[in-house]
Amino acid sequence: MTEHPNVSDVVAEVCARHTEVVFGLMGNGNAFFTSNLTARGLPYISARHEAGTVAMADAYYRASGKVAVATVTYGAGFTNSLTALTEAAKARTPMVVVVGEAPTTGPRPWDIDQLMVARGLGVLTLSVGTGNAERLAEEAWSTARRERCPVVLSIPYDLSNEPAGPQETSAQPLPVVRTAPEPAVVEHLATLLNRAKRPLFLAGNGAVISGAGTALVELGDKLGALFATSVMARNSLDTPWDLGIAGGFARMAPLQLMRSADLVLVAGASLNAFQTRYGSLFAEDAEVIQIDELAAPTNPRVSTFVQADVRETALALTAAVSAVDGWRTEHPEVTTSAFAQDQPAEEFAADGRLNPRAVAQALDTLLPTERTIVQDGGHFCGWIPMYCEAPDPQGLMMVGTAFQSIGLGIPAAVGAAVARPDRTTVLIAGDGGALMALADLESAVRAIPSGVMVVFNDAAYGAEVHQYAARGLDDTAMQIPEVDFSALGIAMGAQGVKVRSLSDLQMLKEWLCAGAEGLFVLDVAVTQTEVADYMRESMAPILAADAARR
Repeated sequence: MTEHPNVSDVVAEVCARHTEVVFGLMGNGNAFFTSNLTARGLPYISARHEAGTVAMADAYYRASGKVAVATVTYGAGFTNSLTALTEAAKARTPMVVVVGEAPTTGPRPWDIDQLMVARGLGVLTLSVGTGNAERLAEEAWSTARRERCPVVLSIPYDLSNEPAGPQETSAQPLPVVRTAPEPAVVEHLATLLNRAKRPLFLAGNGAVISGAGTALVELGDKLGALFATSVMARNSLDTPWDLGIAGGFARMAPLQLMRSADLVLVAGASLNAFQTRYGSLFAEDAEVIQIDELAAPTNPRVSTFVQADVRETALALTAAVSAVDGWRTEHPEVTTSAFAQDQPAEEFAADGRLNPRAVAQALDTLLPTERTIVQDGGHFCGWIPMYCEAPDPQGLMMVGTAFQSIGLGIPAAVGAAVARPDRTTVLIAGDGGALMALADLESAVRAIPSGVMVVFNDAAYGAEVHQYAARGLDDTAMQIPEVDFSALGIAMGAQGVKVRSLSDLQMLKEWLCAGAEGLFVLDVAVTQTEVADYMRESMAPILAADAARR
């Protein structure tokens, strides 16, 4: 810390104690704070749009489990970050977001009520003063980690270079408490589990964070259960009885087994629309038990909810249940390598453009196995989870799905690459989201040591085409004049190729063989006619209702 620190210096000193990297975009409101961190040599990754700073910090945590700092200025800098901040809040990503704020003397014409805005997003704001900057900064870090949430730490503009006074004593951070279920709850759950003939365990990110994988497998083995996971928990269970990703990204054979379960134990999974395949994953008469640290169930389909730590609950249940055969003896095929394998997809659709299924299958065999896959939001997100493997739960992240947003993928790939530079970063985007985030393509070229950007380019907002043009709406606003993202990448210093056939992937092969340095952009011309399984099923009842009304 400097000899006579200002308020920004005090905040920077606390942040430097807790993080290894800062993602930012400097402006008037955070200039002194940012300067302190860069002057001391803390790694600083600059975004080109404020949403990118938060998206980078979000993906950094998802890939590494480490909390980072994002920083933006006040006013327009703050409002530009809001979509990414909302995604982080809904995805429960811990981070500290240091922002500028209106002066303590009152707002200027360009200021807004940032505390009110953040509160509307469900995000806590702590606004520092001259004497409490250290205490509140420490509180921001402890809250982010304990509550698994982003926390905004704001520095009023007139205090940013004001000398800091004597600092209040910081409180000791509250410990993370693992809540065990009550004995009566354990007894009730054990009764339900012992009564089940076809139990299925669905593990989510909460189970990964809780370290519950081994305990869940032991419980499942005692009951003869089958397993499935959310995308965020993929490959987190060490068992041959794992059916893979649940819901919208499941392959057909595993999906049919999931749908035949008479009891589903949901362990730390959010039960969002993708996981539940838009409500069609569970049998109508299935008992659905959800165990989560949240205060209430996250889906109306839950019939029994337990607020408790997943690992502690699994351990208690293992001691309480009786050993039974379950339904594994009926389905030995689950453990075979041939189970759930898909036939190679046709390369081209009827319109002459590439079939995205075939592209995903080709990428799975071509890309390095040690990879971090970062997916933006959009219709295209149905292909990679189904056909491409990931090395561990941190190896595949779905950015934007918590808030149903698009356009965060490019900066998120930067955060993931900074977190895991030892892996090849694979960004999967659509043309609509890629255009939205184009400012940070330069960031990706600059900051990703080894990465592949794949744009599933259908020259449209594909999700809207398949949801609304399919219902007869005019599709003029859903179409996008085709853009060559490989050319844009090359203009910014990347390598790349426009892919119109699978043979065009030869240039990617050559780049990989040459050392895979920098960013390689694949602009893949895919068809609009191929609909992802999860979207086709979600639209079937809507299209049937439309037809009945006609």
